[in-house]
Amino acid sequence: MADTSANSGREWTDDQVQQLRDLAQGNAPVGVMTMKLGRTEDAIRSKAKAEGIALAPPNRSPYGDMS
Repeated sequence: MADTSANSGREWTDDQVQQLRDLAQGNAPVGVMTMKLGRTEDAIRSKAKAEGIALAPPNRSPYGDMS
């Protein structure tokens, strides 16, 4: 069964797109974005690609170099 979310099937608002940009710029993991935006991981990845928003690689720490 596919994952669903609170915003499933709804259009993205300008505020949600801006929040996606802010989260991506802050290197937030996609899992965190799903909770904050109420969207599935696939929806977030798709919208990010459509908007030209780069999502950080999943193996990159959001806290910088920890060594």
